[in-house]
Amino acid sequence: MSASQEILHRNNVKVIGNGSTTLILAHGFGCDQNMWRFLTPLLDADFRIVLFDYVGCGKSDLSAYKKQRYQNLAGYAEDVEEILSALNVVDAIFVGHSVSSVIGMLASYKIPERFSKLVMICPSPCFLNLPQDYFGGFEREDLEELINLMDKNYIGWANYLAPLVMGDNNSPELTRELTSSFCSTDPKFAKPFAKATFFSDHRSALDKLEHPTLILQSSNDSLASVDIGHYMQNKIRQSTMEIIQAYGHCLHMTRPSIVADKIRTFCC
Repeated sequence: MSASQEILHRNNVKVIGNGSTTLILAHGFGCDQNMWRFLTPLLDADFRIVLFDYVGCGKSDLSAYKKQRYQNLAGYAEDVEEILSALNVVDAIFVGHSVSSVIGMLASYKIPERFSKLVMICPSPCFLNLPQDYFGGFEREDLEELINLMDKNYIGWANYLAPLVMGDNNSPELTRELTSSFCSTDPKFAKPFAKATFFSDHRSALDKLEHPTLILQSSNDSLASVDIGHYMQNKIRQSTMEIIQAYGHCLHMTRPSIVADKIRTFCC
């Protein structure tokens, strides 16, 4: 295989759709590209859609995992950079769920010509409470306890976190699916990604983002509050925020029609 083919194989890249504009759909922590299946049928007539799995997730090539590379979000941003380069994509619209919003932002600094706009679904630049000026939602000791639970009781960790992420009043089937997704990810890959997600602080990078950005915020999200959305909107120069009435952190799964309409309006 060529170097480009190896990258596409490594990240289980799939390209669907018929549009002239390319959408890059980047999944969040503990997930894979299958989580976009509710959204893609609503957009594939209008966009060329690129789906992928980060190394260590889904059906990626697990033998390509490098512990040092993936100990922080920059390593996952390298996956994005290499995928876009391998496909020779320019002026793409990057759609990132949760931590992938930050990962896409980091990648856009390295290869700005390959991005035109960013869509951030339930993003957060930092999940930690850092008094007196920032409250990301979690105390450090609580997150450390959550990470330690991965070693002590991985199934219990998944059963605790999945309902928190999916949110109340949503389909129990979706919560079970997310629990299964968490459980199917090998802890040796999931734990470093969790630490990189929950203990990173990328607030200082927000005002460097120059691409137009749409923030889609759930009105009731235990992981990323509306206040976090407002914080990011105030820091990112060319940004707008839409609050969607919903519970949970996975709008692309619980409100796919609304998310598709917002993306289409923003991108076209």
